[in-house]
Amino acid sequence: MTSPSLRRRRAVASAVAASTAVLGVSAAPAAADTAPPSGTPATVSADALPTWQVNGVVWSMTTVGNTVYATGKFTKARPPGTAPGSSKEIDAKNIFAFDIRTGNPVKNFKHSLNGQGLRITRSPDGKRVYVGGEFTEVDGKARSRLAAFDTATGKLVTSFAPRVSNKVRAIAATNSTVYFGGNFFNVNGKSRTRLAAVKASDGSLIDAWRPTADDDEVFAMAMAGSNRVIIGGRFQKLNGVAKVGIGAVNTTTGATATWNSRPIPTRQGSRYSYVTDLFVSGDTVYGSANGEGLHWFDGRFAAKASNGDLIWLDNCYGATYGVYAQGKSLYSVSHAHDCSSLGAFPETNPPSWHRALAETTYATGKDQAPPGSNSNYRRQPVPSLLHWFPTLSAGTFTGQSQAAWAVTGNSEYIALGGEFPRVNGVAQQGLVRFAVKAKAPNKSGPQKSGVAAPKAVKAANGSIRVSWKATWDMDNANLTYEVLRDNGTTPVGTVSRASTFWQLPTLTFTDTKAPRGKHTYKIRVKDPLGNTVTSPASNAVTK
Repeated sequence: MTSPSLRRRRAVASAVAASTAVLGVSAAPAAADTAPPSGTPATVSADALPTWQVNGVVWSMTTVGNTVYATGKFTKARPPGTAPGSSKEIDAKNIFAFDIRTGNPVKNFKHSLNGQGLRITRSPDGKRVYVGGEFTEVDGKARSRLAAFDTATGKLVTSFAPRVSNKVRAIAATNSTVYFGGNFFNVNGKSRTRLAAVKASDGSLIDAWRPTADDDEVFAMAMAGSNRVIIGGRFQKLNGVAKVGIGAVNTTTGATATWNSRPIPTRQGSRYSYVTDLFVSGDTVYGSANGEGLHWFDGRFAAKASNGDLIWLDNCYGATYGVYAQGKSLYSVSHAHDCSSLGAFPETNPPSWHRALAETTYATGKDQAPPGSNSNYRRQPVPSLLHWFPTLSAGTFTGQSQAAWAVTGNSEYIALGGEFPRVNGVAQQGLVRFAVKAKAPNKSGPQKSGVAAPKAVKAANGSIRVSWKATWDMDNANLTYEVLRDNGTTPVGTVSRASTFWQLPTLTFTDTKAPRGKHTYKIRVKDPLGNTVTSPASNAVTK
């Protein structure tokens, strides 16, 4: 987790618009959201969908079809809208599954881990999920830190029971082989250095696969085709060769494979950065990072899965814990507080935390801020931040003051897991879902707290000039401002403008057709989905 950034602020221009015509200000270029311009990827809605909750922390999630499998450290699950201790709570010890369409538990998946789960992933064919962590029993049966479940029946796979000497933090699987990493040194009675592979059929060790993470833990792994395993973590050496935080090995021999980029800076004493999560989509691997120390890499990167060539590196500050790509949108969970790298929100004093973000999966420009500490890159390609800003409250369960730790989904939904107690100001603990526009209620509208009474003044030519500060919307950048005269409901003018929470321009409209007499004005703000909020009335002006 990075220290609060002291990064030099980048001023973000806020245009001040004026108009003497009824149509007012022309719209600025739209940012992507649930109703983006043509050619720009849409995000899911910011509406938090009702989802069963957990009473601790979710560290990792994976999705098979419409089922989300979550693991972490918790003991109970309960329906949305209920408080801890509710009579409707059910036992769910460190592992839980729910339907991403409804948020309800999957009835045939009820299990118990006697220690926390740290990573859960699926096989490519979706027939199994694998969970790793610190547990030694599943449902009272011996399972030493790694276990498998059949997704069709929901049952524990009895034939799969490898014995791992210490915690498992990372798993990548084919349909026949399970590769895993963490901080262990023995598997099935044989020496291994933080990395191992076993057969999916019976959990027996694959002797030929013996790569080493020589000096520190493995946190994330991902398959890249049939012959490469990508490995991320805190290590500075992989197979005895300098590979800082990320590298690749052959699936059969464990030999070092090509990895060309250096997104993770080399450790300097107690200051370092490391990979927390990896997600492969098509021919691209996306990674997230956590920096320990001032300005150490905290953001996200994309690289070619086949050789590690860098595609882009986003140097937003505020540790990132998980990534998931849905189409051309990349979702991440973090505590971002400075995205000057993307030309987006700057650092504030005190810092303000933004715990769920979306950005393009592809590069759109060059880094707009100075490089991070000991970075190997400057002015490298960066993506664009998309307009999706649900609010998650920090939790207290882990003592780390974080919100979401994991993200997963399918083509229609995104799910977040962590320790957050509230989402968008409403009680919702540990798990939450969001849907694409076609599946969402689309009720997340303009922020009412940002809508103040406009100011009206008499202009020199006898017209009345109305001015107000723009507000913002969590999932729509372009908003329409309708100017209402007196107690009317039909607009006398309309102004359209894009805005964000860090860029709120002052807007104006000049009423040239007001009749003689005393007038007040209100501003009705509307998003593209029809959600509205109306300001209080302005001061009265006599024409």
